Amino acid sequence: MSVESGIRPFRGPGGLWTENGEPPLDDYQRFLEDPAGYWQKEMYPTGQMGELYAALQRAVPHAGHRALVSLERQEIVKFLITQNIDGLHRKAGSRNIAEIHGNYSLLRCVSCGRRFEREGFAGAGLPPSCPECGDIVKSDVVVFGEPIPQDVAAACIDQVECSDCLLLVGTSGYVYPAAGFPHHVKANGGTVIEIGPHETDLTGICDLSVRLTAAEALPIIERTVRGTGRVPMTDAG
Repeated sequence: MSVESGIRPFRGPGGLWTENGEPPLDDYQRFLEDPAGYWQKEMYPTGQMGELYAALQRAVPHAGHRALVSLERQEIVKFLITQNIDGLHRKAGSRNIAEIHGNYSLLRCVSCGRRFEREGFAGAGLPPSCPECGDIVKSDVVVFGEPIPQDVAAACIDQVECSDCLLLVGTSGYVYPAAGFPHHVKANGGTVIEIGPHETDLTGICDLSVRLTAAEALPIIERTVRGTGRVPMTDAG
C-alpha cells in the first residue's frame, strides 16, 4: 500500500532497512533510558529516518486506499488492520481501522495511552508530558521492543476472531503479531485471499493469490462487488 504512494518499504528490494540495517532491537528500552535524546532525534531526523519522514509528509492516498473506503461504506470491508504508519488509510477516509504499528502523525502517552495530534501539541520541554496523567509522551509509532498498545491489540483480536474472510494486501507476511492473523482465520474455517505481486511467507495458506498491486487489484474488486453486499472481508494489508 505505502510503496505505491511513494514510500519506500523497510524490507525487501529497495528497502530502507535492507540498505541501511535495521534499528536496534532494544529501541524502546533506549527510549525509556533517554527520552530527551529520543525527542531530539524525533525533532531533527537525519539519514534514513529523515528520508522516511519526508516521504511520509509528501505521500497521498492512491486508488487502492480509495477502493477500501468505498468497500467499507458498502459494509463489505468490515474492519481494516494496517501495519503501515503513514496514516494514508485515515486520510483516504477509512474509519473502522486499527493501526497496529501506530501513526507517525500522532503522539501517545506511554502510561494512559491517550493519543494527540503531533502538529500543534502543546507539551512543554523534552520529553513532553501527557496533559492527562503527566507521564512521558512519545511518537505513536511502535518501535522495536515496544508492546503493541493494548487498545489496538484488543481490537485486532476481536476482529480476527469474528472474521470469515481475510484479505491480505501488500504484506510480506513476515512481521508478527499481524502475520499470525491469517493462520487464526484459517483455523476458524475462514478464507484468506492474498493480493500482491510476489509470493510471501503466507502464500501457502491462502485460498487465492492475486498477483497484482494494491492500486491495481482493489479498484477491480470494488467495481465487481459494488452494490452486491457480498464478500465481507477484513483487510490486514
